[in-house]
Amino acid sequence: MKKTKQKIADTALHLFNMKGLSQVTLRTIAKEMGISQGNLNYHYKKREDIIEEIYYRLVKEMDDSMDKIKGADIGLTLFSDITAAVLQNSFKYRFFFFDFIQIMRENKKIKRHYKSLVDIRKTQIITFFDQLVQGGLMREEQLPNEYTFLYKRFQIFGDFWMASAEIEKKQISEKTIVEYLEIITQSIYPYLTEKGIKEYNSLNF
Repeated sequence: MKKTKQKIADTALHLFNMKGLSQVTLRTIAKEMGISQGNLNYHYKKREDIIEEIYYRLVKEMDDSMDKIKGADIGLTLFSDITAAVLQNSFKYRFFFFDFIQIMRENKKIKRHYKSLVDIRKTQIITFFDQLVQGGLMREEQLPNEYTFLYKRFQIFGDFWMASAEIEKKQISEKTIVEYLEIITQSIYPYLTEKGIKEYNSLNF
């Protein structure tokens, strides 16, 4: 039973990514799997239930990426690795970011959880910035809330880079991630010390 439920979510994720949220119904998913809609409804009563299941998968994978900060050597290599993992996760669950506004408007449970998650991520990233400052890789803040606003720019980028890439490019692929990884990692460059710049220049993109 659990295997079937997982397969439904896997199939839904594939279809959402390929066709977009508006083009995929419970019937579409059942047809793709070769099962009856009644069988599918036994596991998921509504399409929103499947979307929530996939959303929490995404959150779990993002959490696993952020957990790398704990106990790791704090530096720009870690920053690059975490950013790459987040972009990979975004690509894997790209429908969510293509239809971000619609999902947030229609699913109060996801929106409520996402808003609390933003606060958690803010604490994690600001703490990480503090550690980079202590390690001599980032300079001290020169403006009020400077690093809080830097985090905010990262957050906005994370939420909407997929939509931007989809509009600008004919097709998004794994190669797109490489380009956007450099775009986001360069955002930290103006805040680096000489030591940080040297370490940054040693990174391979």
